[in-house]
Amino acid sequence: MTKTVADMMSRNPVVVKRETSLTEAIKILAERRISGLPVVDDSGKLIGIISETDLMWQETGVTPPAYIMFLDSVIYLQNPATYERDLHKALGQTVGEVMSKDPITIAPDKSLRDAAKLMHDKNIHRLPILDSEGQVIGILTRGDIIRAMASG
Repeated sequence: MTKTVADMMSRNPVVVKRETSLTEAIKILAERRISGLPVVDDSGKLIGIISETDLMWQETGVTPPAYIMFLDSVIYLQNPATYERDLHKALGQTVGEVMSKDPITIAPDKSLRDAAKLMHDKNIHRLPILDSEGQVIGILTRGDIIRAMASG
């Protein structure tokens, strides 16, 4: 019998809202020893995800994009919009300011093989599980998939 996402997901995951302070989100991550949290709106619909990676900008800061001067013009060697986004993450005070928007999700009836392939192909560490109304009902991590493999 093929295991599904619903068989291995963590049910009723801790979620935060856009207006949750970063301090509170960091505290939740540390206390629960988890690496990411789904972000939901007031009706419980998924709007983003905040992960340790998003929070690293708070500590590391941002390196301005490299540029060269040519005839009194600045020519950026990287997209300055990327710098602006990263700067916003570094200076943000709420979850909504630093979260990754449009997270990749999966339905509970999908196979673990599908979930593993999606996580591998998109290089993501967690998949929020949504019901048919878009509500977060679980979360699946790479660790969950490894545990499923170990249990046969």
